[in-house]
Amino acid sequence: MRIAVANWNRRKVGGAEQYVADIIPALHRDGHEVALMSEFDLPESRERIALPDGCPAWCVAASGHERALNDLRVWRPDLVYVHGITNPILEEELFGLAPAVLFAHGYVGTCISGRKMFSFPVVRPCDRRFGSACLLFYFPRRCGGRSPITMWREFRLQSRRLELARRYRAIVTASGHMRDEYLKHGFAPERIHRNPCPVEARIPRCIPAVVPSAGRTESIEMQRRNPVRLLFVGRIETLKGGRPLLAALPVVAHSLGRPVKLIVAGDGSALPDWQRHAARAEAADSRIAVAFAGWSDDVRLDEFAAESDLLVVPSLWPEPFGLVGPEACLRGLPAAAFAVGGVREWLVDGVNGGLAPGDPPTAAGLADAIVR
Repeated sequence: MRIAVANWNRRKVGGAEQYVADIIPALHRDGHEVALMSEFDLPESRERIALPDGCPAWCVAASGHERALNDLRVWRPDLVYVHGITNPILEEELFGLAPAVLFAHGYVGTCISGRKMFSFPVVRPCDRRFGSACLLFYFPRRCGGRSPITMWREFRLQSRRLELARRYRAIVTASGHMRDEYLKHGFAPERIHRNPCPVEARIPRCIPAVVPSAGRTESIEMQRRNPVRLLFVGRIETLKGGRPLLAALPVVAHSLGRPVKLIVAGDGSALPDWQRHAARAEAADSRIAVAFAGWSDDVRLDEFAAESDLLVVPSLWPEPFGLVGPEACLRGLPAAAFAVGGVREWLVDGVNGGLAPGDPPTAAGLADAIVR
């Protein structure tokens, strides 16, 4: 089968791109012919999605809308596998090339802002069905910006997205949470397929070392003097929860009586804000240390995981899945996270980490999960 994978970016900028990077070689190994169409190929600082030999690729920003689409048409795909297109005009044109399947990595057509959360009077997940009533909540609940023009533009865009979503032959989700989201919007159950991300295909399962019983007391005493080593991996955006994470660090240090070291591996638009709050936390409590490592490849993430005690996933919005958590678990690293969205499907409290209440998510709740 000839499968054309369509995604907004050729660079690894998030979980969707990592999934695309994993699934293309897997499809190729299974004997399928695979091609990749992307809207953009930026930023240059990020790793490109590698393709097997012989797999063609087209970038709309580089070659132009019409030429890229025509090249894909000439390639004659049997199936178009869409993972996120920002231009609805381009997305609609893909339907004319072959049967199309959507992998819903986010709230496509089911939320006016795409964040599926209220920001006022407290941050909390939203479970409403998308529709005209969202216009009434947009300003009072701070669903998005403060411009009526932006509100109307986002509402029209998501309304169109929902119409386009109904035209796909099938929709794939990584979690039961996201499957339920589309069922709530009237999609037929037989069209929505839950297919968890293939984390085991890429990361070998780690085998924890056995600690000799004779040295266990000494090890605990040493731990009391050593810092708690926390790790954050992901996009540095407001909805990823940097503020409650940084606010939780002094509580963790006080509760455990130990210094706390946090490594932040990632980048994004909220980086200056996170850095300011980190500097304040360090200035207020000498036991707190925060290091911003920037975007990191798999090799460096392996090193961070080996040096850490716990991954923290402080996402405020209901993560559609939260790929970083299972990846960390397969590296032998447990996680602490807010109980939002798809996170509850891979994080079992007391088994592979700790869950904090997610409605609403608070720094105190997150600190408690980390301490436990």
